[in-house]
Amino acid sequence: MDILKNEAYIPMKRIVVLLLLLAMVTGGCARRGGLESFSRENIDIGFVRTIAVLPLQNNSNDEYAPERVRNITMTQVLGRGIFDVVDKGVVDSLLHEEAIDPGKPLDRQALRRLGQRLNVQAVMLGTIDLADEGRKGSVVYPLLSVTMRLLEVESGLVIWQASASASGDSIWRRLFGLAAVGRFELTLGLVDKMLATIPQ
Repeated sequence: MDILKNEAYIPMKRIVVLLLLLAMVTGGCARRGGLESFSRENIDIGFVRTIAVLPLQNNSNDEYAPERVRNITMTQVLGRGIFDVVDKGVVDSLLHEEAIDPGKPLDRQALRRLGQRLNVQAVMLGTIDLADEGRKGSVVYPLLSVTMRLLEVESGLVIWQASASASGDSIWRRLFGLAAVGRFELTLGLVDKMLATIPQ
């Protein structure tokens, strides 16, 4: 009788473990969200030494999202050692001087002037496509979708671009009673994932 119980217990234990693993994998995918990236093959990105990260365009209702993503992007670019970055105070002052609206599209001439005056080879621009909150029952969690691109200042060509989305909620977090990921942590992970696609 005990043998039969043990034999029944082993498959059941395996099923439980498999279900938990499946939930974690599925939850991980939900957390990571989607990611698409592009790198121009005929341009060696190695010529870019210093960049300016411009204010992001905001298509969301979260007025703080653009500055949050911009600050984290600058920190991550420097932390990863990808490029040197011009201080945003210097960048914003020049944008004001040139009467360029922050977060708005740049024409080729304005892009060249920025490149010359800031002594950068490229500028990074971006768009907040979504910065919102989701709700499942009593759980409230952040949602974020961002597009970033790197423009060569002389030609205006896009030499790198990435679009990504992420959610602070996941099945496995709910299964284990864990709180949703916060806005800052979600933004940090999303930006890091996007920057990892820049060719080194």
